[in-house]
Amino acid sequence: MKIGYALSSEERTPQELVTEARLAEEAGFEFALVSDHFHPWLDEQGESPFVWSVLGAIAEATERIPIGTGVTCPTMRIHPAIVAHAAATTACLLPGRFFLGIGSGENLNEHVLGDRWPSAEERLEMLEEAVAVIRELWEGGLVTRRGKHYTVDRARLYTVPEEPPPIAIAAAAENAAELAGRIGDALISTAPDPEVVKAFDKAGGKGKPKYGQFHVCVADSREQAVETAYRCWPNGALEGELGQELPLPRYFRQATAALTREQVAAQVICGSDPGPHREKIEEFADAGFDHVYVHQVGSDQDAFLRLYEQEVLSVAVR
Repeated sequence: MKIGYALSSEERTPQELVTEARLAEEAGFEFALVSDHFHPWLDEQGESPFVWSVLGAIAEATERIPIGTGVTCPTMRIHPAIVAHAAATTACLLPGRFFLGIGSGENLNEHVLGDRWPSAEERLEMLEEAVAVIRELWEGGLVTRRGKHYTVDRARLYTVPEEPPPIAIAAAAENAAELAGRIGDALISTAPDPEVVKAFDKAGGKGKPKYGQFHVCVADSREQAVETAYRCWPNGALEGELGQELPLPRYFRQATAALTREQVAAQVICGSDPGPHREKIEEFADAGFDHVYVHQVGSDQDAFLRLYEQEVLSVAVR
């Protein structure tokens, strides 16, 4: 099991994300993913820097840590040809340590150009075509495509890495996991669901990396951690498809208004006892994941880094 660090673009300034990537490397985290949002989930989170600028700065601030997008949507807000261009340049800046994490997106970020928000099935169809566009452009030749969803007219990427970066595909349901196993190089998910892993493996993902994310809030007391999680990340406790469908941060605030502190704390590991953190890692391992990356909710990254460096990263996880 490899343990990674989640860089939360919804909560951090560009400068903070760069600093935290360097600190994560120094603390011994084995990889990192940085979220790609146009809006935060909630206005209170307060940030949404452009991820590709941040990645360029991280390339200069770090030396070893692999980093990926967690995740980019290459289907609506940004055309897949532009994602291919951005990712190819980033891979050149981070030789051998960048991977492109992609997913079918959320209405929260993808509606901003006025496009219709497609159904879940159509979004997966668009994602599959987008991956084909990206991979073809990474070959470095002149590309012309007129597909169902995307047109590329005589485009060529002149700056490409020696080896194309891996593409990791996010999936929370079995149909998305099947797509990830069939066309992706890795799986990304946010729950330790063995059925998602089985669908990924069955479709061709067996032996490929599997990344799982979970949320924590480390603070001086559990009560303080619960309060921070309730204020800053109640969206983590939303169930069902709301996370993909709501278009504005204020709607997420409305949707989470009825949640209790206990409901949020059930989804965000709160406190500095390392036991529950280790147990969550074991839960992902038991489900078939070989990578987990951890998101510290709130501004106190130092307490989180100390806990993980001293009590979690140093402990062998089966």
